[in-house]
Amino acid sequence: MARYTLAQSPEIILTVTGKDSPKTREKAMVELMELMDSGKLDTDLADGFSPDQFIEIKELAVSEDREDPITQAVQVLNNLATLKIKIQELRSDAMQVRSQIDILFTDEIVSEEQINSIKEGFKILKSFAQLNMRFLDARSQAENARQVLDEALKSPNLEPKAPAVSVAIPESVSESFELETITEIDNVIVEIPVSKSTKKK
Repeated sequence: MARYTLAQSPEIILTVTGKDSPKTREKAMVELMELMDSGKLDTDLADGFSPDQFIEIKELAVSEDREDPITQAVQVLNNLATLKIKIQELRSDAMQVRSQIDILFTDEIVSEEQINSIKEGFKILKSFAQLNMRFLDARSQAENARQVLDEALKSPNLEPKAPAVSVAIPESVSESFELETITEIDNVIVEIPVSKSTKKK
């Protein structure tokens, strides 16, 4: 879609199909004439106005260099979420099969039915183990993806710094003390008085 406006009436926006081209500008010219004929355009255009005088309105596109990392980060996190759901679905059955495996390492008599049940459970256990390994790898990659999104979602507003506060010593006190040092603690300036030394006459 191509969008045009007029220098005389920037509030008027003409939208026509296709990319900017002489043919597209001719379509915009037709729309402009229809607006003028219907009385919707109050601006009086000087004689000789041509399609070349249309001003194209271009949208500010997001830089692909910045958009691609964001898209990839979302895909990585989406993959992590999918794997997490599948793992949660298989975890209970897989852990049950895992507990049955210990029977094979005892001297306890095991029925053929129990053995067949364990063998069937190996499929679930294998699927869960493979998914869990993929999940751990995906979570490691997702840490970087999360940092990319956090960087992209940062607010441009900066927190204002607290102004420095000065604590003044009253005159009545300053007459008896002289100021020796000034210590600054967390933007608060504190004047520390020191007693004047007295001399014997």
